[in-house]
Amino acid sequence: MPTTEPTTERTTADPTGTAACPGTAPSKPAGPEKLPVPVSSGITLMVRVLAQPDPTAPVVLLLPAMALKAKFYLPMAKALFAAGLSVATLDQRGYGESTPGLREQPNFGYRELIEVDLPAAVGAVRARFPGAPLYLFGHSLGGQLALFHAAAAPGEIAGIVMIGTGTPYWKAFGRRNWFEAFWKIQTIGLVARVRGFWPGGMLIGGAMAGQVMVDWARQSRTSRCRPKGSTRRHDDALRALDRPVLAISLDEDKLGPSSNVDFLCSRMPAARLTRWHVVESSGVAHRDHFAWIKDSAVIGRAAASWITSGRLPAEQADGERNGR
Repeated sequence: MPTTEPTTERTTADPTGTAACPGTAPSKPAGPEKLPVPVSSGITLMVRVLAQPDPTAPVVLLLPAMALKAKFYLPMAKALFAAGLSVATLDQRGYGESTPGLREQPNFGYRELIEVDLPAAVGAVRARFPGAPLYLFGHSLGGQLALFHAAAAPGEIAGIVMIGTGTPYWKAFGRRNWFEAFWKIQTIGLVARVRGFWPGGMLIGGAMAGQVMVDWARQSRTSRCRPKGSTRRHDDALRALDRPVLAISLDEDKLGPSSNVDFLCSRMPAARLTRWHVVESSGVAHRDHFAWIKDSAVIGRAAASWITSGRLPAEQADGERNGR
């Protein structure tokens, strides 16, 4: 949890890029806010908020994939806000406006991301929107963090949306891709262990903290999330997760293919699961692990419909798989 109460800082800039949406947003924000969130000595995360006038409107916290900054998700923040939801974005430890930078702080892993940083960020958003249901929207790694946090804090999260979020388990990639997945992920883990960080390249384009990648490689070997330094069994907790979950896969996603998403979904049998496999007929033109952000207007509208009504819009229903 934060070592001090998060502070609220109103800015004249528009860090979410959503303030100027004439004719689309149901309301205009009073002004974008920054919520610096201290998590440990000298480390501060940055949460940015765009609030609807209605304090009870659902709020969505966007959680980035590996090595991505919050600004990558500005199109999604626009789409969700235009649909009537309040939106918060998070710069993970070491990225964007969070301080210090990645190479200027001690090494860290999954334990810090799941058990320290995300509870602090969620606490800041809940304090800012005390009367609103809180949803987590995670991309890739961000979706994993969302699930593990929701499982560890029953009742705190109203629901989870995840896109391109599967498991790095090598056998979940499909038999033809087993060898490639295994050697690439284990090579990344080995380099990260030796050098103390991952410099970027191969599957992960940007630099990453060494222990994150070592934990990730271990998860790929075993299929279980057992971060160094943690006493928690995150997979065991996931089996009891009973929240609504919208799990989105994309038919051109090589990094988080449908088989990996299905494998992860099988680990949460109590969840109220909606599976949406995005194909060309879904109205989404860009369907790989990163380019989907260009179709945030479509995906964001569908996610907002699911959040507010529990259902995808009719035009996306053909790709919907309810249950298991």
